[in-house]
Order: sequence, then structure tokens, then C-alpha cells
Amino acid sequence: MSNQAIEIYKKRRSQYALGRNLTASREQVTALVKEAVRQAPSSFNSQSSRVVMLFGEQSEKFWQLTKEALRPLVAADAFGRTEQKLDSFAAGVGTLLFYEDQDVVKGMQEQFASYAENFPIWSEQGSGIAQFAVWTALAEAGIGASLQHYNPVVDDAVATTWSIPAQWKLRAQMPFGSNEAGFGEKTFMDDEQRFLIFD
Repeated sequence: MSNQAIEIYKKRRSQYALGRNLTASREQVTALVKEAVRQAPSSFNSQSSRVVMLFGEQSEKFWQLTKEALRPLVAADAFGRTEQKLDSFAAGVGTLLFYEDQDVVKGMQEQFASYAENFPIWSEQGSGIAQFAVWTALAEAGIGASLQHYNPVVDDAVATTWSIPAQWKLRAQMPFGSNEAGFGEKTFMDDEQRFLIFD
């Protein structure tokens, strides 16, 4: 059975060879990201996801901060490889920083006390859904991206540099740009290991 949504999901792949050869403008990318996050569902419609969009030099600055934060944590003889990877992210058009607003989470816990322990979990799920929504929207627009997790190593430096609200918790980073390389074949585990079906 053909399904348009599934065909879009198939386009979402990790792209590490990023460039700056996009036909989409900064305004178009911004509008796309905003609408994807807007349409992403969240528990109790809490809408706790937040996104910081860094373009051009601001994106490069983020990856430089990440490099500086990682340097003392990575063995000197292995840092070259780490630096190369971070430079590949900085080579793109921009980077999206995905946050979750902890004030919203706490507010939901207070409002619905019987579910209090679940809201932090649902917040993480909501963040993942927002990330997937943005990633697939970018892929459908022909924009390459990957999902990275350099939090909490960079959290403080980022919060200081861009005056991020204290209640926002960094969950993931998504460098994006033009696709400068193709994609290898994607492999999947056996369905028998993944699904149980009863009828």
C-alpha cells in the first residue's frame, strides 16, 4: 500500500556532508521549522518544545564552543577526528538547538498531579517528535541534516552566549545544509525481533 507519509520518512537520513548550496532562503527555512514544530503533537498539548535557530556565523560559533568544551574531555591523539566531525557540522547553513521548557513541565505536574512523574518522560517524547517532524520536513525540502547530542557538555557556554532562558533544557542539536553526498543503504533488523502481532 502506497503512503505519502512513509515516502517522506524514507527521505529522512543522517547527512554528514553538509554544504551551503541551498535554494531555500533563511526565511523559508525558518518558516518550515516553525510550522513543523507547531504541528508536532505533545502530551496534553503542553507545547513544551523550544528551538533556537543559528545561521551562518552563529552556527559556526556554536560548533567552535562545542570544540572548546570537548577538547579537555577527549584524548589529544583522538581529538583530530572529533574536530573533523565538528567542522563538518559547521560547514552547513545552520544549526537548530532543540530545548524543552522545564517551567511548562513543572506547570503540567502541578496541574495534573496524578500524572506528575510522567510529564518529564512525555516532555522527552514530545521533543523527539518535534525533532523528527523538523528533520522530515527538511528532508522533504531537499535539505540535509543529522541529529547530534553534545548536551550537557555545551549547555552552559550556549546559555551564556545566546542568553538562553534558564528554564530551557537543551536536548539535541541539528546541523543542516545542502546535501553534498549521497546516502548509503539503510539496514533494518528483522521484523520478528521488533513486532508482536496478534489476531
